[in-house]
Amino acid sequence: MPARAKLRIATFNVNGIGTRLGHLLAWLEREQPDIVALQELKADDAAFPAADIEAAGYGASWIGQRSWNGVAILGRGVEPVESRRGLPGDPGDTQSRYLEAAVHGVLVGALYLPNGNPQPGPKFDYKLAWMARLARHAASLVDLPHPVALIGDYNVIPTDADVYDPKAWRKDALFQPEVREAFARLLEQGWTDGLREAHGPSTIYTFWDYFRQHAERDRGLRIDHLLLNRAAAKGLHRAGVDRWVRLQQKASDHAPTWVEIARPRSPR
Repeated sequence: MPARAKLRIATFNVNGIGTRLGHLLAWLEREQPDIVALQELKADDAAFPAADIEAAGYGASWIGQRSWNGVAILGRGVEPVESRRGLPGDPGDTQSRYLEAAVHGVLVGALYLPNGNPQPGPKFDYKLAWMARLARHAASLVDLPHPVALIGDYNVIPTDADVYDPKAWRKDALFQPEVREAFARLLEQGWTDGLREAHGPSTIYTFWDYFRQHAERDRGLRIDHLLLNRAAAKGLHRAGVDRWVRLQQKASDHAPTWVEIARPRSPR
């Protein structure tokens, strides 16, 4: 499988890999991303379709959970070299939300940040605590000399420009001031929001709910993010959203979201 000059790194909340395996495989065949983070597998480890992924040309590492959560990292033509399972900072946290691996010379942290609804309440408290743990871990990665990408479904609407109707989401956990401030502090460490950096103030969404033809009408949210450390961001080329996947029948409510960066010269 020949290497391309640019490396395409993508994140995709599949919303059930068993139910939507066909959508995933069709997207992999058409777009051929080099690195993929998947969220919401909603399957235990044994149910992960490793053979189908391998037949599509991808190596995989995953951490599943029956009916809920679950994340995976795919590498086009290579096996991810796993370095961490689970976000550090809380040994009692059993939710499958974080996986880290080296792929094509990039250290990838694949994450599925808690939704946090309803708020206020225990689920919102867990979300904020998880974000604090993520920030502590991210601080140890941002200044590494090789490319690092923290990618996934953050369940965070960073600004009013990232939602079709801010007033409709004022009470949602994704839009609370504490959540937005925590995301902003993460960026202040030195991370680059790849999609926003590439598109500037343009309207761009990654999620559309299933109500009132919101996908067809492009009434969405931007909650899937690809954060790049300094080494990765300096090679940022372009970014986008494969909305055509969301417009398929019985699709996930998220669309694959990606960045292209310069391929590292000496993958480690």
